[in-house]
Amino acid sequence: MKLVRSVSAVVMLAMLSFSVAAETRLGLIDMRAALFSSKAAQSFSDKMVAEFKEQDLEVRAVSEAARKLELRLQNDAAIMSDSERAKLSADLEEKAQEFRYLKTKLDKALAEKRQEFLELSRPNLDKVIADLVAQEKLDVIMPREAALYADPKLDYTQKIIDMLDALK
Repeated sequence: MKLVRSVSAVVMLAMLSFSVAAETRLGLIDMRAALFSSKAAQSFSDKMVAEFKEQDLEVRAVSEAARKLELRLQNDAAIMSDSERAKLSADLEEKAQEFRYLKTKLDKALAEKRQEFLELSRPNLDKVIADLVAQEKLDVIMPREAALYADPKLDYTQKIIDMLDALK
């Protein structure tokens, strides 16, 4: 008799937990896509391209100069004197160091600007998510990346993007 009661209690508990889970409204959001696909992000990206155009061109020029030195060293090494080859190798190493320095400096500046954009965008994103939760009566919102599989109907990323675009 105790066994029947225990089994009955476990079955009822399982049925109750399934019914509660069925009532939970879940939403998924790809946060990165939501932030970086909005009109504000596009505008930010355009400003970044314009702001760092000169630095990017400088990095590319140094890279191209290093590539030309490397090709010359590969193609003409056999006919060069040892001192010419050593000087060309030193020039190539100098260009490589200059490239690494400029590239690191540019990457750091871009990362700082992206972080600044994220910090400025966070309040708007939080507001839009709160509005979405209220509109859709969601109980849980999770990052899209956390789901191994999800019905596309649970993905609210595009709706978040549209809501962010509507803010001004």
